[in-house]
Amino acid sequence: MTFTTQSWPIKGRFSIARESRTEAVVITCKIIDTDDKGRQVSGRGECVPYQRYGETNESVLTQMQKVEPAVCTGVGREGLAELLPAGAARNAIDCALWDLSAKQTGTSVAAQIGCRMPKPLETAFTISIDTPEIMAQACVAASWRSLLKVKVGGENDVARIQAVVLAAPDSRIILDANEGWRDDNITENLEAAAKAGIVLIEQPLPAGDDSLLQNLPHHVPICADESAHTTDDLDALDGLYDVINIKLDKAGGLSEALKLRDKAKSMGFGVMVGCMVSTSLSMAPAVLLAQDAEFVDLDGPLLLKSDCDNGLKYESGLVYPPEPELWG
Repeated sequence: MTFTTQSWPIKGRFSIARESRTEAVVITCKIIDTDDKGRQVSGRGECVPYQRYGETNESVLTQMQKVEPAVCTGVGREGLAELLPAGAARNAIDCALWDLSAKQTGTSVAAQIGCRMPKPLETAFTISIDTPEIMAQACVAASWRSLLKVKVGGENDVARIQAVVLAAPDSRIILDANEGWRDDNITENLEAAAKAGIVLIEQPLPAGDDSLLQNLPHHVPICADESAHTTDDLDALDGLYDVINIKLDKAGGLSEALKLRDKAKSMGFGVMVGCMVSTSLSMAPAVLLAQDAEFVDLDGPLLLKSDCDNGLKYESGLVYPPEPELWG
């Protein structure tokens, strides 16, 4: 196993309610296997350490290095879940093992998970939080897209909502508050969102403080992001949320994400598949996971100044399934 840390500059600045960044730092795991004839094949996976969940580059690398001997002596994806908690480190290794399996067997990951003909998907495009005027300008530039995801979560969000809807009247709009609303403004913001025709509201309240959602009208479906990581979280979210946002870095890889998707659907939740800001290598497994999702937010590479080699095809608001040269 080898691990590589890379920094990818972001186009401009990516801003949400609690932070602002100009670069995306990713860690790539590569697992190399040599068969009995001396031929080498390798699998790759990429992750994004996320401070919101207590992760740093150093802590994620330490986790990876800790399980390297076990992985190199044959521990598979199920065993990996017993060695590492859900999070970025497990995600990169899990996805590398899936990619390696595809290379070893000649059977694509799509086929292995029962998705033999993956199709292009409509993906949201993210607009960072800023003043209503600046956000409106960004929405005008992106108004040709059918689905926009708009970051909110500050003071005066009603003005932001009104501004972006006027700027992109033909686009469906998701609002993502990133835990930025509170009990003294959520009712006003929900009413403004419903009046404006918003299609989804993501994580309005802080994780752990979301019980208030049980007693509020859901005229617009409400999606759990920071509150939903693995299948263990779903029971507590029943009655609070309508949709679950699945991200590989939260779930700890494609293996757990598939279980989370299936359990969420069985419980009546809608499914959104999202991402951190990262390259196409991170998006590739998520595109397969998202084939039947109600909402897809896999625009990470579009926010970067450049992408990894053999990156995903993005065209006319769609993201296409990965080619073997990239992953899977």
